Amino acid sequence: MKDYDIVDLYWARDEKAIVESQRKYGGYCHGISMNILNNESDAEECVNDTWVAAWRSMPPKKPSVLRTYLGKLTRNLSINRLRERHREKRNPDLVIALSELAECIPVPEDTTDTQLCAYLNEFLEITPALDRQLFMGRYWYGRTVREMAPRYGLTANAVSQRLKRTRQALRAYLEERGYTV
Repeated sequence: MKDYDIVDLYWARDEKAIVESQRKYGGYCHGISMNILNNESDAEECVNDTWVAAWRSMPPKKPSVLRTYLGKLTRNLSINRLRERHREKRNPDLVIALSELAECIPVPEDTTDTQLCAYLNEFLEITPALDRQLFMGRYWYGRTVREMAPRYGLTANAVSQRLKRTRQALRAYLEERGYTV
């Protein structure tokens, strides 16, 4: 079933939308949640919460890319679950990843998230494929450097260096557009 058909089911308030979302994107969402939570039962719960969140948000939202929309819902729910679970004891890999990213993505008060998102998408479009994949793996999917290294045939140090250079390039790209840390 096509994404726009699934979105139409949500808009029609047809429960088949949840079944089709689970069938098509259940594994994808589960993978995102597991990378963040590293706990099967919490991940399953977050994925189930994703379907509820999608049901509640459509309408009025009508996502053009359902995979990304559901992935973002799953990611946010998983991060919230992680925060609840570890108020004092945080997941060090995710905290490190988010703090790395915070060094290059400032959000001035007078700039909307939509602008930042557009700039980030533009930057990723001009970024070499391997660096883009490493960046997304680390900062979207929550993968560790050690986990990504063998996947891309690199050493952990090489992955770290590529990520560092990509963050530096992102920071420069955003600064050229008025974003400063």
